Amino acid sequence: MRNAEVAGVLYNISELLEIKGENSFKIRAYARAARAIEGTTEDIEKIAHENRLKDIPGVGESIALKIGEYLATGHLQYYEDLKKQVPAELHELLQIPGIGPKTLQFLYSELGIKSVEELERAAREHRLRRLEHFGETKEENIIKAIERYRQRSTRIPLGTALPLVKEIVGALKKSGFIEKIEPAGSLRRRKETVGDIDILATSKDAPAAIEAFVHLPVVKDIIGKGSTKATIVTRDAIQVDLRIMESKSFGTSLQYFTGSKEHNIKLRDIARQKGFKLSEYDLEEISTGRKVYCESDDGVYQKLGLLPIPPEIREDAGEIEAAVSGKLPALVEYNDIKGDFHVHTDWSEGANTLVEMVTAAQKLGYEYIAVTDHSKALGVAHGLSEERMLAQIEEIHKLNDTLSGFHVFSGIEVDIKADASLDLPDSVLKQCDVVVAALHTGQRQAGREIMGRLITAMENENVDIIAHPTGRIIGEREAYDVDIDAMLDAAAGTGTVLEINAYPNRLDLSDVNARKAKNRGVKIAIGTDAHNTGHLGLMEFGVDVARRGWLEKEDVMNTRKTKEVRFKD
Repeated sequence: MRNAEVAGVLYNISELLEIKGENSFKIRAYARAARAIEGTTEDIEKIAHENRLKDIPGVGESIALKIGEYLATGHLQYYEDLKKQVPAELHELLQIPGIGPKTLQFLYSELGIKSVEELERAAREHRLRRLEHFGETKEENIIKAIERYRQRSTRIPLGTALPLVKEIVGALKKSGFIEKIEPAGSLRRRKETVGDIDILATSKDAPAAIEAFVHLPVVKDIIGKGSTKATIVTRDAIQVDLRIMESKSFGTSLQYFTGSKEHNIKLRDIARQKGFKLSEYDLEEISTGRKVYCESDDGVYQKLGLLPIPPEIREDAGEIEAAVSGKLPALVEYNDIKGDFHVHTDWSEGANTLVEMVTAAQKLGYEYIAVTDHSKALGVAHGLSEERMLAQIEEIHKLNDTLSGFHVFSGIEVDIKADASLDLPDSVLKQCDVVVAALHTGQRQAGREIMGRLITAMENENVDIIAHPTGRIIGEREAYDVDIDAMLDAAAGTGTVLEINAYPNRLDLSDVNARKAKNRGVKIAIGTDAHNTGHLGLMEFGVDVARRGWLEKEDVMNTRKTKEVRFKD
């Protein structure tokens, strides 16, 4: 679907209007429409085709016409005109975390800053700290944010890359020229960020398949085009390669282009020990020169006497040794997931009602969700007071009386405050089925204070899960000053569950830390942190992290049936 793409254009328009100083109503209108489209589970192109764009909350006549123009042509003149009115350098500055339109206007008026390079120079020359409301700490944070931005610009977040690849693969399948097709590389291993994207395919008419690829709607530029390979750049400036392989070599090619460099080196060593030479085209018997072909990459491992290694763990982190000894884990699968333990509704900052979130979860085949709206300390999220929390619990009880085959766990995402106290009293928390505790403030405290807050929360008998435990936001914010080993020891000792937050810019715990948790016997809950019905579909990103962390079904709380859900005894 192109929902995220269209929402991104509308968000950009909102930002450009704010840079220009347009009226706030107009700015908010585009941002509101973007949020609504981002949270819509139905395909935006289908909605447009059926002339139902104005049925989307916040989409009026003017915005509907602009969406229609963009979907039909891949171009929006209004957007292009705005970009001409606002220098590209200023727009790029908004990509730096902590630099919003008002800050940007202030920096421009005070120091004439209009590019990332000028901002960095001003920060390194200590000119920012002398400005009102800045100071030394904010100046240092801006330098770090610029460094992370530059690093991020060379890598593509999985949350951006995966939907794009699904769109491309789906379109090529519909072209009729493709037989087999799979993404490869770090995307197939589901790393949290990926480089350029490689897609492998087979076709009975390779030139026609290549033509179909380079003429897809997502294509902005064609970098190269041959009879069996093409490279394009999408409208979002992402490079994608399509390689058409011989059908008989597809398995070895897919293995070659999927595994990490270190994994492949070790596998080639195994092949030589078995009397084979492994290449991207085939397995060759060294003694006879006979070529052995594999229809799938699983077949490559089997030909070498190994158990098939799931793509997500092909990182030379012990997986080949486990395959040799027959001790590979049976990784958790998406279909094992029975529910979601981190869901928000319009009681706090969510976009959808309790009933709408339940209906969406039922459509996913879930047995349950836990409603975990924010507590009152997070004022910007319209967090729940004690009275509203109890009222919501009562509403959930009434709703459960009407449901068959589905259960709503009452819950809260309670703030762990800077003094280590929880934002709601134990007398209220103990009435919840699921209590998720999280840090949202005081994130720059020293490690001793951060760990004291987390451990104190875990020692509270009412706290079941620690949400996004290290607080990192990929490419934007580093983790808190967390001692991960101390956290895992505390979780193991208290029986507290740690979350893999499936939201693509968090993916926290990371795969590495999730594997450490498994090795300590700490259970994991995968939560989408859903703020609308569409976000419930982010669960697959959390499952990907769990698989990369070698987690099995029994390691993940979400795989339990409703009646088996138990947290602290």
